[in-house]
Amino acid sequence: MKSHLLSINNLSIVFTGGERNINAVKKASLEISRGETVALVGESGSGKSVTAYSILRLLPKSASFIEGDIKFEGQNLLSMSEQQIRNVRGNRIGMIFQEPMSALNPLHTIEKQIKEVLFVHQGLSNKHAIDRTLELLEMVEIQNPKKRLNALPHELSGGQRQRVMIAMAIANRPDLLIADEPTTALDLTIQSQIMKLILNLQKKFNMAILLITHDFGIVRNFSDKVSVMTKGEIVETGHTNLIFSNPQNHYTKKLLESEPSGNPVKIIKPTNIFVSTNNLKVWFPIKKGILKKTIGYIKALDGVSIKIRKGYSLGIVGESGSGKSTLGLALLRLIKSEGQTYIDNISINKLSHKQITTIRKNIQIVFQDPFGSLSPRMTVEQIVSEGLEIHDIDNQESHLDNIIKVLEEVGLDPNMRNRYPHEFSGGQRQRIAIARALILKPNFLILDEPTSSLDRSVQSQVLDLLRNLQRKYNITYMFISHDLKVIKTLCHDIIVMKDGIAVESGPTGEILKKPKNKYTKSLLEAAF
Repeated sequence: MKSHLLSINNLSIVFTGGERNINAVKKASLEISRGETVALVGESGSGKSVTAYSILRLLPKSASFIEGDIKFEGQNLLSMSEQQIRNVRGNRIGMIFQEPMSALNPLHTIEKQIKEVLFVHQGLSNKHAIDRTLELLEMVEIQNPKKRLNALPHELSGGQRQRVMIAMAIANRPDLLIADEPTTALDLTIQSQIMKLILNLQKKFNMAILLITHDFGIVRNFSDKVSVMTKGEIVETGHTNLIFSNPQNHYTKKLLESEPSGNPVKIIKPTNIFVSTNNLKVWFPIKKGILKKTIGYIKALDGVSIKIRKGYSLGIVGESGSGKSTLGLALLRLIKSEGQTYIDNISINKLSHKQITTIRKNIQIVFQDPFGSLSPRMTVEQIVSEGLEIHDIDNQESHLDNIIKVLEEVGLDPNMRNRYPHEFSGGQRQRIAIARALILKPNFLILDEPTSSLDRSVQSQVLDLLRNLQRKYNITYMFISHDLKVIKTLCHDIIVMKDGIAVESGPTGEILKKPKNKYTKSLLEAAF
């Protein structure tokens, strides 16, 4: 029988803020053996990350350990001195943080950040540290590692940044690796690559892994055991196969049932084409030299043609950099493009600023990151009503009634309208963003990755909401996503994009059952 490398016993953590105490973790117990992968799963706010951060004592000063202990190879981490825990952090226990762009220093090169880990824990000379850094970058499969040494984090893709984080986490060959949502913001194919990379490194170093995630697809494929957490409590623990085949706790059952499901809104009879583009192009010039001479172009969109019927949903699928979001911005004329775009039989290419503003009333967009797209200085009421004021639609008497009605429609309590975005969960913020778009009663709604950062159960709620709204108001959707499971439940047709080109298109059922393009097949394999 394997000895336990890490044991969390009866752990309770409380956050103190003013007069209110929050019980973030309640009597949680967890065990991980050497070489084992244990997934800690649950929705946002369940206490997963708090539990993980407590292992390395990385919680803020407002956190108090009320009871319990965390033992690593028999030693209680909670009773160690500051110097002792520093020797454990990054050395015996490595950590991959949730958002690499935030965790990496934006002002320091990749070389400097990895070398710092080696200097602190191994005391290597500069030459040996450079050699080791290159070795680590090769180990995490960064292409052309020598060329990447002087790169800053913003010059790398999401997948590359995650690989750098992994290189830093394994630099000292830790016995335990804590991976906090390591794949959340990544494309499906990149998610699979990252998880396979982590497991290969695990075998190489015989590491134990604590995997923090809300993605049951990742859990099913890459973990040995699962602990399910909600409201600070671990409600069920067991071997992965048993949890999936025979869950005991009602919350576990609810999570497993909350995979995206359902079908697109039923179409009684085909309708007319409502939105179309012909040979749409968005090329960004590459300029060099003192005179900024154009030496080439980045072809973000290269001759894309689409057709969406009234009341239908078109799914735009592809990985980061494929041109999905660029297509949405070009349709709204938020970026300069070439080619023809028609909305409700009106060519919008040569419309004046005033004319396009009038049309935009009927074309709205819900952005990928609701927190980034909602002003932190405005209340929900101000955010939702902004469109009414810009387009001068309602009068003073009906103004508040319109706001209350649309908030109720998206499942929000109108009494919360005087709160600010930071006071809401991710799912609630996405509902606010949808309410802001819906209040103008648009005919066409562009949804740019509206569910990518949400828990599965919240995703299901948002998808149900979108289907109900489409059924009720006959709205036409363009749904941009890299998640084919989500696309399958909402969209009647699909266009698959790669490197700015539409490589395959057709009805959703046909594309999912009989894909013709190699790239489409790779996306389907990663998703299903």
